[in-house]
Amino acid sequence: MYQSFYTGALGAGSCMARMGVIANNLANINNDGFKPKTAAFSDLLNYNLNDSEGAVTELMAGNGVRMQRTYTGYGTGAIVQTTSDCDFAIMEDNAFFMVQDPATGEITYTRSGNFHKGQMEDGYYLTTANGKLVLDQNGEPLKVDVADVDEMQAEMDEDYEPEEVDEDEEDEEEDEDKPRLSVYTFSNPSWLMSVGDNEYAAPAGMEPQLVENPRIVSSALERSGTDLSKEMVRVIECQRAYSYALKMVTTSDEIESTINSLRG
Repeated sequence: MYQSFYTGALGAGSCMARMGVIANNLANINNDGFKPKTAAFSDLLNYNLNDSEGAVTELMAGNGVRMQRTYTGYGTGAIVQTTSDCDFAIMEDNAFFMVQDPATGEITYTRSGNFHKGQMEDGYYLTTANGKLVLDQNGEPLKVDVADVDEMQAEMDEDYEPEEVDEDEEDEEEDEDKPRLSVYTFSNPSWLMSVGDNEYAAPAGMEPQLVENPRIVSSALERSGTDLSKEMVRVIECQRAYSYALKMVTTSDEIESTINSLRG
C-alpha cells in the first residue's frame, strides 16, 4: 500500500519537472536562436510478477519514473530578415558560431547570430550582445571593417581622387585564408551543455569540427524553435498526468483509511 503512495508522488513530481521545461520553452518563444528542450523519462524499476527477468507478460509492475535528462534539437528554424549587416543566420543543422569570453578565455557555441561591432584597443571586432568575441576559421577573434568618416568626407570633396589599388593587393584580399565568419559542428551535438544566453559548452575531449563552405545568410536571424501548438499539447498532457498521479495518492489514502477503520 505504501508503494502506491510513493509511485503517485514520484509521478506528480516528474510532471512538475516536465512542466518547468515546457514553461522555459514558452518563455523563450520570442528569443531569437533559442532551441527548445524536451524532457526524457526513465522507469525507476520495472519487473515481472510471475515470470523471469526480461520476460514480457501482462503482469508488469513498476515503481514510478523520474526525469532522466533533457535533450535539445539543433535543427534549422524559421528565418527572418533584418536591417543589420551584423545579423547572421545558420542554414546548417547542428552547426554553431564559436564565441570566446575576452575576460576568461572560455569558449562557447551559439546559433544566435545577433552580433554587434565592438570597439577594442586595436579596432572593431564582431561580438555578441554580452561582449563575447566571435571567432573565425582559425579560432581567432574576427575583426570587422567600419565606415571611415574622414574618407567619406573626402569623397564628398570635388577634388577627391581615389587611390589606385594594385592587382596584387586585390588578389591578397580575395585570398581564401582571409579571416571570415565560420561555423563549427560536433560528431555528437547532444552532449553539449547549456550555459544560458543561448550558448552551449562542449565537455572535455569533445572537439569542434570546422564546417567547410557553410550556408550563412547575412542580415537575417534564426527565430526561436519553440512551437506554440506543440508546447500547449504537452501542457495538457502534463496536467492530466499530474491529476492522475494525485488521484492515485488520494485513492491510496482512502483505502488506507478504510483499512484502519476496519481494524477498529
